[in-house]
Amino acid sequence: MAEILGTTKIGGLLGSPVAHSISPRMHNDSFEALGLDMVYLCFDVTPDRLPAAVEGLRAIGTYGFNLTMPDKEAVLPLLDRLSRAASLIGAVNTVSCSDGILTGHNTDGVGYMKSIREAGVDLRGKEMTLMGCGGAACAIAVQAALDGTAALHLACRRSASWTKAEALVDKINAHTSCKADLTDLADTSSMRAVLDRSVLLTNATSAGMGNSRDESALSDASLLHEGMTVSDIIYNPRQTRLLKEAQQAGCRTMNGMYMLLWQGEEAFRIWTGKDMPVPLIRERYFS
Repeated sequence: MAEILGTTKIGGLLGSPVAHSISPRMHNDSFEALGLDMVYLCFDVTPDRLPAAVEGLRAIGTYGFNLTMPDKEAVLPLLDRLSRAASLIGAVNTVSCSDGILTGHNTDGVGYMKSIREAGVDLRGKEMTLMGCGGAACAIAVQAALDGTAALHLACRRSASWTKAEALVDKINAHTSCKADLTDLADTSSMRAVLDRSVLLTNATSAGMGNSRDESALSDASLLHEGMTVSDIIYNPRQTRLLKEAQQAGCRTMNGMYMLLWQGEEAFRIWTGKDMPVPLIRERYFS
C-alpha cells in the first residue's frame, strides 16, 4: 500500500460482516498503480449504527464508500441524491461524495451484466430466471431489463419479501420493455416451465454461503437442463452446491467473482473519474 499522508482521502466498505472482502486489495492496488492519494478500508457497520457512520464519513470529507449487506437499503434515507438506476432498484451499493453531497449509485447490475457478457452470454431478446429479491437481485433484474432481456422470471419463496418481489415485477413492466413475472420457488411445475425457456439461471440469494453453505435455492436439480448457463453471485465459496449440481447436469457455470470485479471497476470510475487498471487486478485476484 502507498504511504498514507495527511492529505490522503478515505473511503471504504460498510456492512456486516466485511472482514472477508477483497475490495480493499482491489481498490488500494488500483490507487497505488495510478498514483492516487486515496485509501480504501473496511468498516463493520450494522444498520443501527449506519446513520452515525455515514454522517461521520460525510464530516471527514470521504470520497465515497461501498455498502454491502445488510446496509444497501438502510442507507437510502441517509443520502441526498440517487442515480436513476439506484432509484429504480431501491438499493445502493456505491456512494459518491462531492462538496458534502452524498449521491447513491448501484453498480451491482452493471457489474453482473458485464460479467455475463464477458462470459459469452447475450440476454438481448432472450429469457432468464433470477432467484431472490434482495438488493443484488433487484439490481440485476433492473439492469437486465434495461439491457434488452425479453423476459425475466423472478423466483422467490412466499415469505415476507413476496410483496417486495411483486412490486419489483410491476416496476420492470411499467418502466422497461422487458416482460417480468413472479414464480414461487417451491412450485416445481411452474419453475420447470420458466427454466425450460431460460438461457440463464441466476442465484441472487444467500443459499450456498456462510451458514447456508450446503444449501441451494433450487431444491430440485432435475429442473436444470443442458444448454443453460447457471450463475451464482456468491464468490466465497467459488463453487456452491447449485454450481456443482449445474455442472453435473451439463450446464455452463460461473460464480460471482467477475461481478465483483466489474461492479468495483464502475465504483472506481464514479469516485475517481479514471478507469481501474483491470488487467493488473484481474491477474492478482481473479486468475
